[in-house]
Amino acid sequence: MVAVTSRTGLRIRTTWRWVILLFVGFYLLLPMVAMLDFSTRGAPGTRSLESWTSIPSSPGLIEGIVASLELAVLSVLGTMVLLVPTMVWVHLRVPRLRRSMEVVCLLPLTIPAIVLVVGIAPIYKWVTFFLGGSPLTLTFVYMVLVLPFAHRAIDASLRSVDVVTLSEAARTLGASWLRTLVGVIIPNIRVGIMSAAVISIALVLGEYTIASLLNFDTLQPVITLIGKRDAGVSVAVSLAALIFAFLLLIALPTSDGMRAAGETVD
Repeated sequence: MVAVTSRTGLRIRTTWRWVILLFVGFYLLLPMVAMLDFSTRGAPGTRSLESWTSIPSSPGLIEGIVASLELAVLSVLGTMVLLVPTMVWVHLRVPRLRRSMEVVCLLPLTIPAIVLVVGIAPIYKWVTFFLGGSPLTLTFVYMVLVLPFAHRAIDASLRSVDVVTLSEAARTLGASWLRTLVGVIIPNIRVGIMSAAVISIALVLGEYTIASLLNFDTLQPVITLIGKRDAGVSVAVSLAALIFAFLLLIALPTSDGMRAAGETVD
């Protein structure tokens, strides 16, 4: 009787999981289907790919895509170089500061983007004066924006690993602190680092407010400008950007998981 009840409960939970997954999938895919429908409308009653074929010739689009991709790479690298050694040091040396560091890293979540822009706009006049007007200077702001999400992902991995024991074992065997960090600790928190990178890339590719108000032509402001001229092309570009980001966010964790599995087999 208990076994039958357990199997029934398992089937009910499995059914509800599939129902929730299907509902979420429908909720996410329906807007994309609507975007595809809108971007392929031609003459009444016909379909056309004119909006899609016009994407490469859209003014400023390629430059905006390149700028956003470069910003994503620089933001991820800068955040990881700044955050990973600092968090490892805090976990090893001053664990009492973990709560304080968490509060500091989560502060950007409490500040709206528009308020952040108002605060950094005077600073960016000097940044532009010394470093030029390249969109890549947004890296400094985007590193602040992604800080809460990257911290959460890396902190979860650090808490799941006995960092103290690993570092002490490596140091006992004669490894330097740099070798311990790069060769021992980072491989064990790779999942958290990849999660932080995925979230950071998604945030940078979708950020509009700061880039627009500081007058930088990244992907999202360029899409907005295109939409004022041709709504069909703008929707097509937006859908293409969503699909690209979706595939990228799947490819990064998948490739890392396959590499980790290969290392385990070896």
